[in-house]
Amino acid sequence: MAFQKLALIEPILKALTDEGYTTPTPIQQQSIPLVLERRDLLGCAQTGTGKTAAFAIPILQILHQEKERETGRKQIKVLILTPTRELAIQIDESFAAYGRYTGLTHAVIFGGVSQVPQVNQLRHGVDILVATPGRLLDLMSQGYVGLQHLKIFVLDEADRMLDMGFIHDVKRVIIKLPAKRQTLFFSATMPPEIQKLADVLLTNPAKVEVTPVSSTVDKIDQSLFYVDKPNKPSLLLYLLKDRAIVTALVFTRTKHGADKVVKILHRENITAAAIHGNKSQNARQHALTQFKNGNLRVLVATDIAARGIDIDDLTHVINFELPDVPETYVHRIGRTGRAGNTGIAFSFCDAEERLELRDIQRLIGKSIPIIDSHPYPASATNSAPVQQQQRPPQRPSFKRGGNQPAGRRTQGGGFHANRSGNNR
Repeated sequence: MAFQKLALIEPILKALTDEGYTTPTPIQQQSIPLVLERRDLLGCAQTGTGKTAAFAIPILQILHQEKERETGRKQIKVLILTPTRELAIQIDESFAAYGRYTGLTHAVIFGGVSQVPQVNQLRHGVDILVATPGRLLDLMSQGYVGLQHLKIFVLDEADRMLDMGFIHDVKRVIIKLPAKRQTLFFSATMPPEIQKLADVLLTNPAKVEVTPVSSTVDKIDQSLFYVDKPNKPSLLLYLLKDRAIVTALVFTRTKHGADKVVKILHRENITAAAIHGNKSQNARQHALTQFKNGNLRVLVATDIAARGIDIDDLTHVINFELPDVPETYVHRIGRTGRAGNTGIAFSFCDAEERLELRDIQRLIGKSIPIIDSHPYPASATNSAPVQQQQRPPQRPSFKRGGNQPAGRRTQGGGFHANRSGNNR
């Protein structure tokens, strides 16, 4: 199905063409018609499924079609509430891209920076406001944000709001919303408290559910490396010697671990930065911008800090340490393989992580193929596979963008693969 089949208006179709998008993702195919019908929507979708466009595109169309009837100063008609600064900025960028020919205005507000530029933008009037809960409540209490004219409310990543302790702030915002509105509710998981919140917010909602947790990993080429814990840094450097790894998002369990990995990479002249809870908002955003612009090859992150990282061209995810919660593994590797691309995920497993590996493989319903032909094999006590068969020794395939990753060995045992162009 093409976007033209979704009854979209010409200004939006033109913007989508500019962005290189021709075919909607499953959640976009399902959600866009429902939102255009002004239905409340409950969307169960992982990050990386295209859910931002699934609500941004129809919202822009609804507002554009009602624009002619407006008089006077612009009022906030749409509020998108999201948990992190990084995700808020990316959502605002999406509205800018898809709505560039609509004449609609948008703004993003978040904490950790001066409120003055944000307040100045609000004073000029905006149609669409993207916000994090804390800064929104601050500016509402100061009288800079009024929601009495709101028509559409979007709550994005509701489960992450709960995880990060923002759920009470979200409820304080909800109290201020007009009773008559359209509500779009998105969450990757539905724990009981989030289900209760959805029941309160939504009226006779349409439900859209895509990419269940066990299948989100199917388009990602996964590999497992058994390695003793002290040798993990050496194995990471070994993999990064291959320039076919254009960009890599490396996950650690702890903030200290992330900083330590960055120091190791810097010693080897590999451009890298860490993002985690101890970093300021400005430092995190700067690192993310540098990574997206190609000025950093490696971004090292903890799980909370990585929420909202949305990079179409990310080639590799590397689990330097396996997560305690198996669902987190799916969220991590889902950072690659986006926007129609395939992706590659490498995971390191030491002797202390065997139970985590077992739980991950149970969740995804498959064994992760093992790469055992590397210079830092685990000792005998950490080399037996967990409920899986080893595949023949081989060098990992780094090529991304095709159904069958491939490459060729170079002199000295190296490996080379050409990265394909962006497949949107």
